[in-house]
This record gives sequence, C-alpha cells and structure tokens, in this order.
Amino acid sequence: MNNTDTICAIATAQGGAIGVIRVSGPEAILITSSIFTPINGQSLDGRKPYTLTFGKILSSEGEIIDEVLVSVFRAPHSYTGEDSTEISCHGSSYILQQVMRRLIECGCRLAEPGEYTQRAFLNGKMDLSQAEAVADVIASSSAATHRLAMNQMRGGFSQELSALRDKLLHLTSLMELELDFSDHEELEFADRSELSQIANEIEQVIRRLAQSFSVGNAIKNGVPVAIIGETNAGKSTLLNALLNEEKAIVSDIHGTTRDVIEDTINLRGITFRFIDTAGIRQTTDVVESIGIERTFQKMSQADIVLWMIDSDSEVDMEGLKDEILPHCEDKNLIILFNKSDKVSTERCDTLRQVFAEVDAPKLFLSAKQRQGMEELEALLVETAALPEISQNDVIVTNIRHYEALVRALESIHRVQDGLLMNLSGDFVSQDLRECLSHLAEIVGGAFDVEDVLGNIFRHFCIGK
Repeated sequence: MNNTDTICAIATAQGGAIGVIRVSGPEAILITSSIFTPINGQSLDGRKPYTLTFGKILSSEGEIIDEVLVSVFRAPHSYTGEDSTEISCHGSSYILQQVMRRLIECGCRLAEPGEYTQRAFLNGKMDLSQAEAVADVIASSSAATHRLAMNQMRGGFSQELSALRDKLLHLTSLMELELDFSDHEELEFADRSELSQIANEIEQVIRRLAQSFSVGNAIKNGVPVAIIGETNAGKSTLLNALLNEEKAIVSDIHGTTRDVIEDTINLRGITFRFIDTAGIRQTTDVVESIGIERTFQKMSQADIVLWMIDSDSEVDMEGLKDEILPHCEDKNLIILFNKSDKVSTERCDTLRQVFAEVDAPKLFLSAKQRQGMEELEALLVETAALPEISQNDVIVTNIRHYEALVRALESIHRVQDGLLMNLSGDFVSQDLRECLSHLAEIVGGAFDVEDVLGNIFRHFCIGK
C-alpha cells in the first residue's frame, strides 16, 4: 500500500438517488479538476476549503457524464489529513463507474478496503482505537451501540487511556529517579506508601475498564441466551415466535434439532442473541449426541438460560433437574413451562411445587399460541439488566482492547505486589514499562523510554 498515491473510491451504497466518490492524496484536487468543468469557470485549485462547486464531469471525448457538486478539503483539515475532494453525482451505477474510470485514467488509484481510515490513522487524525470505532459506528444496530461507538470515535476511550498513561509515566519517573539516585540517601522523591497509592489508583481504573467489557460485549454483539430443555419441549417454536419467522424446523419427531441455531433480535432497545439447542435426552444416535454435547457448551457461553419444560410431559423432572441445574450455576436462569394451554390448573400447581426450591423466575406460556410472549420479553430485558448508555460513557467493546487491558492489569498487580514486598526498583520499573506498553497497544502507539526521560526533565528538574 503506497500512501503517496492519490486514491479514489465510491463511498455510498448502490441504488440510492445520490452517489458520492471520495478522492484523497497529494494530487486529489488537481486530478479532480482535470475531469471537472465548473459552471462559474473558477478552477478547483483556487477554491477555498469546505466549499461546494457546481459543474460537469466530462468523458475523454468531451461528452457530459453528469452534472455534479464537488466539495474541496485541504490538508490537514480533512478526514484523511490529506488534500481531498468529494464528488456528489446521481446514484446510477453507470455514472459512478464512468466517473471512477475518468479519475483512474487521470492518475488516481482505486482505494483498498479501509485505506481512507488507515491514512487518517497514519496522518495522526485519529488513534487506532478511534479508527476501529469507525467500523462500529457503521455497523451500529441500536441506540446503545451507536452511542458507545460514537464516544470511542470521538476519543472518549483515548482520553481515559491518556490520563492513565500520564499517571503511569509519573509513577515510572519516580521509580527511575529512585534508581538513579539510590546512592544519595538524603534525596527522597516519593516514599513507597505514596507510590503504592498511585499504583492503586491506576489499578482501579484499568480494572474498571476491563470489567466493562462484559457489558460492552453484550451491547455490541447481543446478550447470549441459550434455549435448552428436553426434546419436543417447544424450543424451536419459541425461537420462531421470538424472531417472528420460521427460522428453526418444528416437528413432533423427537431430536429434530441436532445442531445449534442462532439469531439476534432487538427487544426494547437491547440486542439478544438467541441460541436454539438440541433437546436433552438419553440417545444412542451419534449425531444427536454431538448436538446435546454442544448444548452444554453453549450453556456455558450464555448469560441467560431459558429452560423450556413441556408442561404436559411425563418426563422424569427430578432426573432432568439433576442433569441441567449443575450447568446453570452462575447463570441467569429462567424456567419456562411451555404448552400451559394444554394442562389443568392442578398440573400447573404441581410443576410449581416440583421446582419450588429452584431460585429462578418461572413463567407459564404457550410458544405455539404466542401466549405469554410479552411477559417473557419484559423478563429478558429485566434479567439482562444492562445500564442506560450515554455518549459520555467509556465502555470497552473490542476484544483486542479487553485483552490488552487484562495484560496491563496483570502488570500493575505485579507492581503493587513489588511495592508491598519492597522489591528492588529494577523489577518494579520493568512491570511498569510492560503496563505502559500494553496500554499503548490499544491506541496503536509504542511505549518509548524517551517518554520517561521527558517526564523527568519536565517535572523533576535536578540541579537544572
């Protein structure tokens, strides 16, 4: 990828009334001018930035391809930090391709996927975490995911990391000074209790950010909900009712669902990822056994478990409890008594007694008749218990960021232990450097020893 090239690409989806082509690079304005004839006769090169010019795009034979509006942006005040233009024309795929052809003929190169945002990162317009947020903004499917992505793209997460970095540099500088002047007993820059207090403050922030990933991942990818139960309990019928489409095969034959079926739906502003699993029963069928094994695997990955029970079934409930409940520890379990429209009030009372000792919400419903679905949706939203999200909230949603934070947390824990045990400053400083390095991975930078030296000279001027 050559970042000195001038690139072009269609920036809008096909089929709309308007299409936009973006051009970026050192010759963006010059190349656009070569195919564009402004109505007022003023060259784009003489136009002020952030202005629109109306005119025509001409073919190499001088024929009009389209009447367009051209926006001009000058470096460094553009999305990529380079000279840029945007050509707004009619959304015809033919017109867009003809304009692209003319740009390439005159010296542009077709942009590679993500190259505009990559150039913005390389030119210092955004750090790596902000660049990653661009894709999240585009893919946002709910108000919460949009707010989180917008906050990250606007630098909310970066500012939090920058404040952390400043604290770590301060702590590292104190440790380095302690090492450099260890033979001067009369000099004391900070005692170990002060260093421990700073380390504790840093640890609390990193831990809070790392712990926010469970909420952030649920908001971004959906709260995982496993639908489990014996065969023919109505799990697939429930999934179809929730999705309002025939996603899963429904049959009276036991063991129809042999593999995991997943889909997402937005309920009252929260995205849920439902997982329909194979029915749990004793079987000699090899394929069905594999499906049942996968059921327990998916249960371990779920935040919420919907246990579907056929209210009209004569299955051994006590045996089923012994098999399922151990897998539901530390899960938000909801027990659903399905086909309740087919059973008597006495049968419902009996089921309540059988499951009385199980500490979980219980709901009688009929998935086939769609009875009790509103109550179930409300119960799911309540159980998910996701917080209200504002654009100022810093919540981690990216697995790469989370893993880097976990490594940084391990490093700062070693720093705390080292300070507590009064270890040599050499060991503590190494762990501090590792913590800084892990945080730098998130924004795409690198920790440099010069940062520590600069901080020392700025804040700890020894003898001028």
